[in-house]
Amino acid sequence: MLNLGILGLGEGRSTMSAALQSSKWNLKTICDVKEELCLQRGKEFDFHHYTLHYEDMLNDPDIDVIAIYTPDKFHADHIKLALQHNKHVVCTKPLIDDLSRAEELLALQRQTGKKVFVGQSSRFFEPMKRQRTDYEAGLIGELVTVESYYHADHRWFLGKGWSLEKAFKWLYGGLSHPVDFIRWYLPEIEEVMGYGMLSPNGKAGGLQNEDTMHFIFKAKDGRIARVSGVYSGPVQPVDRDSEMSCILRGTEGCSQGDYMDLRYAITDRTGEERIVTWEHKLKHYFRFEGKSHHAGEYQNYLEYFADSIEQGFTAYPDLSEGIGTIAVLKAMERSLETGRPVKIAEVWP
Repeated sequence: MLNLGILGLGEGRSTMSAALQSSKWNLKTICDVKEELCLQRGKEFDFHHYTLHYEDMLNDPDIDVIAIYTPDKFHADHIKLALQHNKHVVCTKPLIDDLSRAEELLALQRQTGKKVFVGQSSRFFEPMKRQRTDYEAGLIGELVTVESYYHADHRWFLGKGWSLEKAFKWLYGGLSHPVDFIRWYLPEIEEVMGYGMLSPNGKAGGLQNEDTMHFIFKAKDGRIARVSGVYSGPVQPVDRDSEMSCILRGTEGCSQGDYMDLRYAITDRTGEERIVTWEHKLKHYFRFEGKSHHAGEYQNYLEYFADSIEQGFTAYPDLSEGIGTIAVLKAMERSLETGRPVKIAEVWP
C-alpha cells in the first residue's frame, strides 16, 4: 500500500474519495492554503490529518506520492518540488501552462527516477476503457480517423469568479479532454487548424475567451482527426447525444464511447453491432451531488498508477506525453489567434 498526500482540495475532493475507498492507497495527509476547506473536507470524509503548508508533506518521509490539484499556473513548481523531495507525482490536467518549464521537469524526472503521471481522467471512464480494449484487440481493423467532442451546458461556471478572468480558457479547461482522446490514438500530431468564437451566452455571462471551437488535426502519417468544444448553451437530450464522446472509425468497424452516459457502441469487423452500458457502476463514478465530481475514474487511475509503481511499468499519460499534449493545445491556441494552420514544431521543437 502506498502513502498519498493530496495538494489542493477543490478537485482533490474526488481524489480523497478515491484514495479512501481504495485498497491500494493510504491517505496520509491533505493540504490546502484555505483552512476552512481542509476542515470542510475533514468533516465530509471523517479525515482530519491536514496541513496548510506544502513543505510538511514534502518533508514527510512516509509519503510516497504527491497528488497535485492546484491552479494550473502552480503545477510546474509543485511538480518540481515533489520530485526534488523524492516523491512520485500525480498531477491533474492541464499539466503545465508554460512549455519553457518542460525541459527542466523532464531532466529532473530522469535524474530522480520518480514517476510523473498526468491525471487525464477521461481515459479511465468505463466506456473509454472498453473502447481502448476493443481497439487494441483489432475489432475495428486499422484506425482511419478519430472524432471527439465535449459539448456541455456549463453556464453554471459563470458563477465562479475565476472563470471570468482573462486567464481562464475553455481550450485548456474543457477541450483538453477530447484532445487527449485524439493524442491517445494518434500520438504524433503534426499540424492543427481551428476556429473559435465567444458565443452570445458566454459574452453576456462575462467570459473573455472562446467557448465555441472546432479543430482539425493532421498526424505525421497523414491520418486526420477532428475535435470540437461548445460550453455555454443547451445540449441534446442524453438519449440522443452525450456531452463527451470519442468515435473511432476503422477499416473494418467503428466504435463510440459516450463518457458521462457510461455507454459504449461498436460495429466490429464481423458486422455485429453491440451497445453496452454500465448503469450498475453509476455510484462508483458519481459519488457526490449531481455529476460535478467523477471520483470513480480518479480511483481507477490512482489504482493504475499504484500498479505502475509497484510493478515497474510506465503509467500513461506520463510526463513526456503530458507535455506533448500541452504543445498541441498551445498550437491550437496559436491557430485561433492567427487563423492559420500551425505545426506543433513551431511551439515545441
